[in-house]
Amino acid sequence: MEELKRRAALKALEYVEDGMVLGGGSGSTVAIFLKLLAEKVRKEDLDVTIIPTSYDVRILALNNGLKIASLDEYPTPDLAIDGADEVDPYKNLIKGGGAALLREKIVDYSARQLIIIVDETKIVEKLCSRFPIPLEVLPFAWKTVINRLSKIGTATVRYAKRGKVGPIITDNGNFIIDFNPSQNLTDNLAELNYKILSIPGVLETGIFLGTHVNKVIIGTREGVKILQ
Repeated sequence: MEELKRRAALKALEYVEDGMVLGGGSGSTVAIFLKLLAEKVRKEDLDVTIIPTSYDVRILALNNGLKIASLDEYPTPDLAIDGADEVDPYKNLIKGGGAALLREKIVDYSARQLIIIVDETKIVEKLCSRFPIPLEVLPFAWKTVINRLSKIGTATVRYAKRGKVGPIITDNGNFIIDFNPSQNLTDNLAELNYKILSIPGVLETGIFLGTHVNKVIIGTREGVKILQ
């Protein structure tokens, strides 16, 4: 699986040019990309700046000698490179397994181009096949949000599996709620996204619509496939 991720990451490197400001998303494939990018920057003496979407990515970028900046300095990155938990044939995504979906969506949607890199196991016919939809939720509102969501599916607060007692807290100080919608609701993702965001206390959803995605680079056993 690592090799498939590496194939996708190597292909994404081809879109990086000198002087670019890149949005750095989260996930294991993006981590591979950032390490490869650091090698490319050193070998070719490139000027590339990363806008991290999480503290994890910030630390990874700095540890690999990459230059970082904020969205305040560069509100429109040239390119964002991100991963995904699920991708459908129309480039719609579920993201948020790493609890960084809010900052990821802000940076990804602000970029001039968005490229998603995944291995072939992330490709599904329909979203929510294997993963729930992560939601970033204000802690003050978690119970009322779950009550509202329970009318259209099932929802639970995500807890840390190790290293911390209690709910996972995002880099923004919020909770993550994992939501499994009733199956028919996923037929219209834009409408579902709107419906969820209309609940007071929901700050953002892990639904990333394909209309915002320029390319999905998929590492496969045969090589690389691109959805665009």
